[in-house]
Amino acid sequence: MTTKLNKLLSELEVLEIIGETDKNISSLESDSRKAEKDGVFVAVKGVTTDGHKYIPMVTSANVAAVVCEEMPSTLDKGVTYIRVADSAKALGILASAWFGHPSRHLTLVGVTGTNGKTTTATLLYEMAILQGYKAGLLSTVCNYIGDRKVPSTHTTPDPISLNSLLAQMVEEGCDYAFMEVSSHSTAQQRVAGLNFSGAIFTNITRDHLDYHGTVENYMKAKKAFFDMLGSDAFALINEDDKSGRFMVQNTKAKVYTYSLRSDADFRGRVLETRLDGTLLSLNGHEVEVMFTGRFNAYNLTGVYGASILCGFDPQEVLVNMSRLIPVAGRFQPFLSPDGVAAIVDYAHTPDALINVLDTIRDIVGANGKIITVVGAGGNRDTGKRPLMAQEAACRSDLLILTSDNPRFEDPEEIIEEMSSGLSRDDLKRTEKITDRREAIKRAIEIATPGTVVLVAGKGHESYQETNGIRHHFDDAEEVQKALKSKK
Repeated sequence: MTTKLNKLLSELEVLEIIGETDKNISSLESDSRKAEKDGVFVAVKGVTTDGHKYIPMVTSANVAAVVCEEMPSTLDKGVTYIRVADSAKALGILASAWFGHPSRHLTLVGVTGTNGKTTTATLLYEMAILQGYKAGLLSTVCNYIGDRKVPSTHTTPDPISLNSLLAQMVEEGCDYAFMEVSSHSTAQQRVAGLNFSGAIFTNITRDHLDYHGTVENYMKAKKAFFDMLGSDAFALINEDDKSGRFMVQNTKAKVYTYSLRSDADFRGRVLETRLDGTLLSLNGHEVEVMFTGRFNAYNLTGVYGASILCGFDPQEVLVNMSRLIPVAGRFQPFLSPDGVAAIVDYAHTPDALINVLDTIRDIVGANGKIITVVGAGGNRDTGKRPLMAQEAACRSDLLILTSDNPRFEDPEEIIEEMSSGLSRDDLKRTEKITDRREAIKRAIEIATPGTVVLVAGKGHESYQETNGIRHHFDDAEEVQKALKSKK
């Protein structure tokens, strides 16, 4: 595939050009190791490295052009240098143009928020399939192009990978695409240049402060997604979250609301809840769904609203709500013959733990027992560690602190940081077992009939990351093994 450089540049706000623009371009890269002869290299200032320092390397590889924020001191003859204000944003715009603006040929809907992104995006993908459409999905768990599975490495891929996937969706005849939009992706301009038909806001709680620094910065990163929407798009917000209105303050999109507590365009209400499902009211229509918990009621109400805003038949949407299947690792239940239940859930923030544990308590009642197994990821927001332990302890009869992707940190030190948030009484009901497999086994061994064991934090993940190496580890597998071997 080739295109003219001047055609690509017509999409950008260029500050300065040195060199010829009437030349053929054969590739687009932001990774200097992949830069090719006659390609364009975009020098992006990243979190850990600055692409500008690799400009001499790529010019020696005979790239045709370099896009940068700062002109290098030495200019190579034959290379065209394009200076822009924001090279990360330029990369997104160029990637979209390079692949033929695939988002313009899809009904593309993005989902952002702290919790519920994966569930909401995945269920919308499922809904589109049930409605008879071909659809694509970009999520933390897995990407899909139609029914073809594509491994996922990031919540939101880099702009080149992202537009490549969207282009494949267009090529394979997809009508709709649903994707998670992380705060990192908006802060790093990964979704720049995309044409969104709709956006959904789920909620905001503390997360990713290791990257954003403050809650305010985190919220601004989320809001930036709604700021980029056009007037022909819809913005669907959770009216019950106080940050919802802030998200759409400056949006050009048409704003719609969903709620479980107040009047809204799309009103949900929990009528009955069990471990294996919920009776839900959606705009006055009763629907039996295969999901549990108030947090899932929010997700499903958002899915219901977004489905209608996407143009799906309202009556068919109601029928298909009951056919939607829960996402792996999101309140995933396992039951033993002797009446012990275990739940695997991705909850890895204080608020997510509150939601899941409150749901379990509603089901088991005051006399039921809850054992929680939870850890905190290494090299991530350390401030949430004691908060997670506090919330889990006050909602559990027994708490087991363990490892959860310690990465390059000492897992025992992470556990100590978590336990620093516990009171003396909490500590009496807390065990510390560094080995996650042993922690899960211990919880299920001591569980009696009527007890629910929550294994939180990793959900769908099939690995445990230690010292830069990912070892196979799957909470669901370990729970099933422990339940099977329980005497």
